[in-house]
Amino acid sequence: MIVFGLLVLLLLLALSVPVAASLGLLSFSLAIFFTPIPLDRMLGEVAWRAMASESLVAIPYFVLLGEVMVRSGLAERMYAALVEWMSWLPGGTMHANIGASALFAATSGSSVATAATLGTVSIPEISRRGYNERLFLGSLAAGGTLGILIPPSIILIIYGVLTDTSIPRLYLAGILPGIVLAGLFMLTIAVACWIRPAMGGNPPAWTWKRRVAVLPDLLPPLFIFGLVVGTIYAGIATPTEAAAFGVVGALGLAARVRAINLDMVRKVLEGTMRTTAMVVAIILMSTILNFVLAFLGISRSITGFVETLNIGPLTLIAVLVLFYLVLGCFLEGMSVMIVTVPIVAPIVVAAGFDLIWFGIVMTLLLEMALITPPVGVNLFVVQSVRGRGSLSDVMIGTVPFVLTILAMIVLLAAFPGIALWLPDLAYQ
Repeated sequence: MIVFGLLVLLLLLALSVPVAASLGLLSFSLAIFFTPIPLDRMLGEVAWRAMASESLVAIPYFVLLGEVMVRSGLAERMYAALVEWMSWLPGGTMHANIGASALFAATSGSSVATAATLGTVSIPEISRRGYNERLFLGSLAAGGTLGILIPPSIILIIYGVLTDTSIPRLYLAGILPGIVLAGLFMLTIAVACWIRPAMGGNPPAWTWKRRVAVLPDLLPPLFIFGLVVGTIYAGIATPTEAAAFGVVGALGLAARVRAINLDMVRKVLEGTMRTTAMVVAIILMSTILNFVLAFLGISRSITGFVETLNIGPLTLIAVLVLFYLVLGCFLEGMSVMIVTVPIVAPIVVAAGFDLIWFGIVMTLLLEMALITPPVGVNLFVVQSVRGRGSLSDVMIGTVPFVLTILAMIVLLAAFPGIALWLPDLAYQ
């Protein structure tokens, strides 16, 4: 059954069948060929229960929040301000790519939106300032991955639903690793430009008067982050309600800069519906697939097989890292998580690991999936915004950042408190 399932899935993906449809077809194929019981009669109830989760309502809100920030021009202003503040560092604007990604991640749970928005604004700087094109493109793709780690994160919401873990705890757990990873990305750029100064180009020089003048443009994402996260931990709102607060705050900021008009609203709603429909379709189909796998005993067989190997906890994590690194090269990150977490989570718990900690490790692994060929989504997003040259330039540029994410996973394994300190402090 496992071999049949893998072959069907790889065939569908090779034929460019959309991920949600591939998962659905695989589910029905397994149900039809390997059991005489009409599982299709149960799937309606399974789908209803999966989609009736209140936590999933937060997804369209966070997507809408990100769309408003992009379409109103607030994200572009934030980036321009960071360019002026960080241009003195070795690598100039490339540090602004990472810093802006981190700030934008605090208002949008979408890595694709982060990479696309910042890429549109910053790519002209490559030729204008003489930056190394591959490293610059790599910084955009890698910086975009911060969108799924720093809260509010759609991925962490879905992980919380799949593993029945606290979403507020997951949000707290993602803050410090997100900041540390952004710092490591910037260190990677600085070291590369220190070794080869020509990579750093000729960044612009700005006066302190000018830098102070643009400080207000950095406040909107911080305000949204404080509004969303603050209402959760003040006990005012659930994560779903906090997402709605964030949307209201973003609309207020957009109205303040007079960016709201009919065309902007239409584009915001279109983008929100497209992204939400894609995400929810994948969640729905993967839920059905997981039900079929559990019914057929495949999940239990895999868990039992891993337990018979009798490997140590750290070896298990190393095996999982390698497994997700390979899987992420061929499948979209969210699909990888939704399909595998129900199978992997019991194994991780049995090995003595905290599910909150593993949620952050899982998110880092999905970040790698976003920037590893051949199907790394952020690679294609940055290349499409670039609109010229070869995709291989983006791929080569992300290699140092993939190694940086691996280093971050090692740090988390050595010092779990990086992820668990804030949740433990808040809920002791």
